[in-house]
Amino acid sequence: MPRNETGKICVSIAQKTTIDALQEAQAAQSLADVIEIRLDSLIDAQIAPFVEKIKTPLLFTNRPVWEGGLYEGSEDERVDLLLQAVESGAAYVDIEIRSREKYVQQICREARQGQSRVIVSWHDFDATPGDDMLQDVFKQQLESGAHIGKMVTMARDFTDVLRVLQLQNVAQENNFPLCAFCMGRPGMISRLATLELGGFMTYAAPDSGELTAPGQLTVSELLASLKSFSHADKR
Repeated sequence: MPRNETGKICVSIAQKTTIDALQEAQAAQSLADVIEIRLDSLIDAQIAPFVEKIKTPLLFTNRPVWEGGLYEGSEDERVDLLLQAVESGAAYVDIEIRSREKYVQQICREARQGQSRVIVSWHDFDATPGDDMLQDVFKQQLESGAHIGKMVTMARDFTDVLRVLQLQNVAQENNFPLCAFCMGRPGMISRLATLELGGFMTYAAPDSGELTAPGQLTVSELLASLKSFSHADKR
């Protein structure tokens, strides 16, 4: 398993069936530091099969439609699956900062009684907001009680990318681990740069699977690029 000195690589698995998701997760284990299971993509979402068969640290996400995901059921049921993941000893669970505060607090409270770490996330699939809004979202995440923040926006040009990557400065000043990068073609470089700037984790697609976000690289492409950086350092 790769151990990138500047951050982790998470491979996102988004399949319709548990069998297919397990196969992709098993194939990605040798390349990933963390494997994300997108519960919202599964027809019959389950926690136990992944905990039992995948040894790589697992991240469970159940993304609702209002945050760019596929889950359309009730919030109680959506959050209940994440609580099941916490109870099963998952390494990470993802809860959106735009979720009701009671759900965020419940996930954080339960996680702190076990071994799971909470990633509180925020996505903008249309654009990259101004600095004031980015700072406001970061502050909400910092004060949420979660262990890690995640902020991802759609980049239209390089200025959007720079504004999002600069959030790593604020994160380090507050000693708050943060995943911050951009989607879209202009944002592709940020998926690499965020690790070099101290980002907690970046996300990649499995080599055989579909992308879970615009501009996402496959895990092999990401590792090859990071390897090139490493070789350049030694010249």
